[in-house]
Amino acid sequence: MPRNRIVSREEWVAARIQHLAEEKEFTRRRDELSCARRALPWVKIDKAYEFDTSAGSRTLADLFDGRIQLIVYHFMYGPDWSDGCKSCSFWADNFDGAIVHLNHRDVTMIAVSRAPLATLLAYRKRMGWRFEWVSSYGNEFNRDFGVSFTPEEMARGEMTYNYRVGKFPSDEAPGISVFYRSDTGEVFHTYSCYARGLDMLNGTYHYLDLVPKGRDEDDLPYSMAWLRHHDKY
Repeated sequence: MPRNRIVSREEWVAARIQHLAEEKEFTRRRDELSCARRALPWVKIDKAYEFDTSAGSRTLADLFDGRIQLIVYHFMYGPDWSDGCKSCSFWADNFDGAIVHLNHRDVTMIAVSRAPLATLLAYRKRMGWRFEWVSSYGNEFNRDFGVSFTPEEMARGEMTYNYRVGKFPSDEAPGISVFYRSDTGEVFHTYSCYARGLDMLNGTYHYLDLVPKGRDEDDLPYSMAWLRHHDKY
């Protein structure tokens, strides 16, 4: 790793102040984008989804658990997988502890995967997580929200992911979707994001962005080749 220029404290402060102006502009722009995101149009959910949960079969509206806002993390875990996706596990390590705070802002956050519920709960116990995890096995939720692909789509290399058609290396993909429930029980889809759009959920990456080596992934075969399940380091 090449060393940066070594300067006096005065020169460092001057450079830091200049960079701070750019950081403040980024923060202002991020606030504008967040406001625009909240102003996006909504889609009413008319399809009846049933999920297998630790409390029995529940609908999408039930998953709000009495709150009016629901965040769903689409966790990559196929029906026949032996482990959950290591990247999604990395994200789960980062959001698990935040959910109690979200609950106190009228937000429920859960994970949804196509693996059977017993498999999900066993893996959650192994990893030491606390978030609610439900199975969408047997319904079209993952397909409808762009995170599961058929063998035919895989063979053609024509999977619709992140709002475009192309190749994806797995039949399951990560994402996040947000929903709102009205006083009359109607459910609306308000937002979804995928791929690098999920960066906002990963505090570890943001910490790495602060240090001299950054994420240090440029010379790897792929960006997260270094990553392991947290019990396998």
